[in-house]
Amino acid sequence: MSVKRICSLINIKPETIVEYERIHANVWPDVLAGLKRANVQNYSIYRFNEILVSYMEYIGDNYDEDMAKIAADPSTQEWWKVTAPMQIPLAEKLDGEWWHAIPEVFHLD
Repeated sequence: MSVKRICSLINIKPETIVEYERIHANVWPDVLAGLKRANVQNYSIYRFNEILVSYMEYIGDNYDEDMAKIAADPSTQEWWKVTAPMQIPLAEKLDGEWWHAIPEVFHLD
């Protein structure tokens, strides 16, 4: 099995940190199920001051197709309506990004 590791960054509005962490303590089951159906595993979000760091592993065969499935999922779309206003994309983000993907420099299994 091939694993694609993805790490991404986004800023969080300081006044939303408490609420963001509260809702992520109990992510909606349909959102979690959609991630698993799209071959996402070991998904974590960390916070350093006002920066969120996302890490996930993708174990599928068609990353773009699976990410499109997540984006098309109605529960995920509703979840994003709640979380997106709390976030501020980095100035460095690329076209089409919300969270800015950063390159892996080192990995040890």
